[in-house]
Amino acid sequence: MKKSILLFAGLSFLIFKSQAQTVIDIDGNIYNTVTIGAQTWMQENLKVIHYCDGAQIPNDTSATLWYGLSTGARCYYNNDSSANAPVYGALYNWYAIADSRKLCPIGWHVPSNGEWNILEKYLDNTVDTNVMGWVGTNIGGKLKETTHWTSPNTGATNSSGFTALPGGCRKNYGLGYAYYNAGDGGSWWSATEKYSTSAWSISLGYLDAGIFRSYNFKTDGYSIRCLNGDGSSIEDINYQDKLEIYPNPAIDRIYIDYTEKQNVKIQIWDVVGECVLQSKLTNSTNEIDISSLSKGIYIIKLTGIDWIVQRKLTKE
Repeated sequence: MKKSILLFAGLSFLIFKSQAQTVIDIDGNIYNTVTIGAQTWMQENLKVIHYCDGAQIPNDTSATLWYGLSTGARCYYNNDSSANAPVYGALYNWYAIADSRKLCPIGWHVPSNGEWNILEKYLDNTVDTNVMGWVGTNIGGKLKETTHWTSPNTGATNSSGFTALPGGCRKNYGLGYAYYNAGDGGSWWSATEKYSTSAWSISLGYLDAGIFRSYNFKTDGYSIRCLNGDGSSIEDINYQDKLEIYPNPAIDRIYIDYTEKQNVKIQIWDVVGECVLQSKLTNSTNEIDISSLSKGIYIIKLTGIDWIVQRKLTKE
């Protein structure tokens, strides 16, 4: 029994921590990264002060001017870059994300709301992470690091390796655009608009082990995490109830039922980040031969026209 527990723990470590690497932004900042499922994320908040073309992202310390912006800007908690930038990075308004000159290093991008959803569903596929508000019992706990948060930092284990930091935010709570919640919470932008003046974001708090999804004014200042890839559109079309993958655990074959008529690519990834099988779904019920795969845990990744769904698969 003890050996089984140790094996599972080691396997979980491989799933979350595989393919460790670093990435460098245009300013020379070096970021550690972590692979979680089929996604590779920065383990640190973005610090960059220049767009990818070398143009500077304005640092706006005035609450009055910040409120009226419709172009990209950055700031630092309490306007103190020396104390906060090394650990928490910068806070950016959403217009900096929308700027065509781009914030993230080449080959990386600001994740869409749908890509945040993929991360959440990988960590807890039993909850609907498309809804607004707090969801999940331990998604946030798996994301939060264990050093910088205010006690009790409920549920924090950082078992995913994401290392979410409580960098606070710059926001208007009726008292003007002020800084709030460093140590108590962290908020991260998505690249997805909600309305002309708002965009989606996710937040974590020191008193909750879940994750909070909401849309907020584009003039708010939030942290940014970059995601590896070209940033192809992955949005929040809820395909969860249109897909069925069975049996799971499986031995030689799995079946995928899919009710939509569009081209869908299937990939199966092993725990060290290698794609070991890929094909296309061709009809409503698809039989996939997995007899050549070794026993273990895999990730099934299904890619449609504008969406991605991931599932864990156990091969027995």
